[in-house]
Amino acid sequence: MNLKEDDCIGAIHKQLGSKPLALVVRYQDRDAKNGTIKVYPGGISVPLEFAKISITNYISVEEITEMALHKFGLDEADPHEYDLIETILEHEIRERVMSREECPWPQLIKARQNSCREMKRIRYSLRLKGQEEKKCRTQIFVSSLPINLSEHRYEHIVRHLLKEATCKMFSSVGPIYAQYGSTVITFQNKDDALEAYNVLKDAVYDERPVTAVFIPEIHVDALPEDALPLLAFVNVKSGGHQGADIIDALRKMLNPCQVFDLMQDGPIPGLHVFSKVKEYRILICGGDGTVGWVLQCLDDIGQLSVCSSPAIAILPLGTGNDLARVLKWGGGYQQEELYPILQAALGAEEVKLDRWTVIFEPAEQQCNRFVESDNHSNSSNSSTSNEEMPNMFVMNNYFSIGIDAELCLGFHLAREEKPEKFNSRIHNKGVYVRLGMSRIGRRTSCKELNKELKIEVDGNILTLPTLEGILILNISSWGSGADPWGVDNQDANFAKCRHDDGMLEVVGLTGVVHLGQIQSGLRCGTRLAQGAQIRVTMKTDIPVQVDGEPWMQPAGQVVVCRSALQATVLKKSKSKMKRRNTEPAISNDSASPRREQAKLVTMKSDESNQL
Repeated sequence: MNLKEDDCIGAIHKQLGSKPLALVVRYQDRDAKNGTIKVYPGGISVPLEFAKISITNYISVEEITEMALHKFGLDEADPHEYDLIETILEHEIRERVMSREECPWPQLIKARQNSCREMKRIRYSLRLKGQEEKKCRTQIFVSSLPINLSEHRYEHIVRHLLKEATCKMFSSVGPIYAQYGSTVITFQNKDDALEAYNVLKDAVYDERPVTAVFIPEIHVDALPEDALPLLAFVNVKSGGHQGADIIDALRKMLNPCQVFDLMQDGPIPGLHVFSKVKEYRILICGGDGTVGWVLQCLDDIGQLSVCSSPAIAILPLGTGNDLARVLKWGGGYQQEELYPILQAALGAEEVKLDRWTVIFEPAEQQCNRFVESDNHSNSSNSSTSNEEMPNMFVMNNYFSIGIDAELCLGFHLAREEKPEKFNSRIHNKGVYVRLGMSRIGRRTSCKELNKELKIEVDGNILTLPTLEGILILNISSWGSGADPWGVDNQDANFAKCRHDDGMLEVVGLTGVVHLGQIQSGLRCGTRLAQGAQIRVTMKTDIPVQVDGEPWMQPAGQVVVCRSALQATVLKKSKSKMKRRNTEPAISNDSASPRREQAKLVTMKSDESNQL
C-alpha cells in the first residue's frame, strides 16, 4: 500500500497483525506518461557528450534515433544505418540492439517500479550498424605464470596451453609484465575469447594454476577532453568485512569496470585498463600496506602508461593508516556514506609524497663482496649474482630500529599464528598494549641500543644518548596517529616535519614507557637530526621495520637515500560536502548540479562505448 503523510505507522502495524512491517522508500512519479532519456554517441564523432530526448509511452526506437541524430547535428544521416543500444550495468555489462518498434519509456517505468537502482543502470547509445564487429576486441589478463621470462617465452606458454585444447589463437600478445608473471592476450572474436578463457582458467603450468580474467578496454577517443575518471582499488581483506562491503557499494555507484578487487591479481589489471587514459585519479581502499602495494606497481609499469603518476586518494581501512591521517582522510572508515568520499577525492588538493630507498647490506655480505673484489677485481662476474645484491625497499612512511620494530614483529607473529582473531581495531591495539606491558622492566635485545649503532646523517656522525629505539620519519604520523617529531616550531635547530621537503627526521626512543607517552600525546620523541641521506651501522642483529613490515635484520649497514620515484597524492580539502541530491535524472529535464559534478568521478556514464 502507498502511505500518506498523515498515516500512522502504529495503526498500520495493528492492521497487519503479527506480520512484520517492511517499509520501502520509492520516488513518487510526477508524470509517468513521459520523461527524458540520455542517448550517448556510441563511437560517433560528434561535439555533444549526449543528447537529451523527451519521450512518451508511444515514442519508438525509430523516432528516438531520428531525434538523436538531429541533436547530434547529423540530419543528413540515414536513421536506418544506426542501432539504438540498450546497456544494463550489473556485475557485468549486458547490451542488446533494440528493435525499431520498441518503446523504451514503458520499460523504464516497469524497471522503476521494481527498483530505482535497476532503472538507473539502463543506458542508451546510438551506434552505426556493424560497428561492434569492426571495433570490439576482447582482452584476457593471464597471470600466475613464471616471473622474469622473455616476451617470446610468455607467448609460447600461452600458445601451448591453448593449442593443447585445440582453441583458436589470439590476435596479439602484450603488454607483458614479466616481473609479475602476467600478460594480456587479445581476441577479435568474443566467442573465441570465451573458449580460450574457459581453458586458461582451469590450466596448470609449472605445477601452478594459471589465473585468467576478462578485462575491459577503454576507448579513450570516446572520452570528453575534460574527463577525469576514477580508478578504485579495494583490498577486501582490510578492515574485517569492510572491504567486501565497500567494493559492492562502489560497483553500484560507479561503472563496475572502474572497481578492482586487489585479491584478484593485484593492481596490475586495473592499471593496464587505464594505461591509455591521459589523466585519471585513483582511490585506494585499504591500509598503508595496500597504498604501498599500488605505488610499487605504479613504479614498475608507470612508464608504459600515458599517465605515469596519477593522483591517489585513500579510503583508510583497518588499523594504523598513518599516511591517510597525514593527508586528512582519517584513521579508518566509520561506515560513512561513500558518495561524499568520492566527491572529496574529486576536490582534493594534489601534493607530492617523497619516497625513499632503504638498502640493507649484512656485514657477512659486505665481507664476501670485499674479498671477491680483491681476488677477482678483473672478473666481470664478481658481485653480480642475486644472492650478493643487498636487499632494497622503497619507504613511504617510516623506518624504525629497536623497540618499536620489536613490538611490531611480536604483533606480526601473533597475527600470523591466529589471523582470525585480528579483525577489529580494539583487539589489535589491545595486543600492542599487552606486548608493550610485557617488556616493561625486562632486559630486551634493544637495551642500550645506542652502543650497538652508529648513525651518520648527511656525512655527520651523531652522538647518541641512551636509547632503545630509532625512528626515521618521512611523514608526521606514526603508530596510528602519534607525532614523534612534535609541532614545536620554536626549536631553531630543526624544521617542521613535512612529506614533500626532501628531508627525513631521526627520532630517538628511550623505551616502552616513552612509546606509550608518545602515543598518548604526553611527550614527543627525542629529536636527533634531519637530513637527506642516512647511513646506519648495526653491530648486532636488531629488529627493524619498514612501513609496518617487521623482521630481524642481521648486523651490517643500512642506507636510506631519496628515491627519484616521488608520488602524487591527494590531500583532502576541509570544505564540507553538500547534501546528496537523490532526484532521479531520468525523469527530470533539468540536470542537477550534483550530477554535473559527479561526471568527473565516473567515466561519464557511457560505459558501453568507452569500455
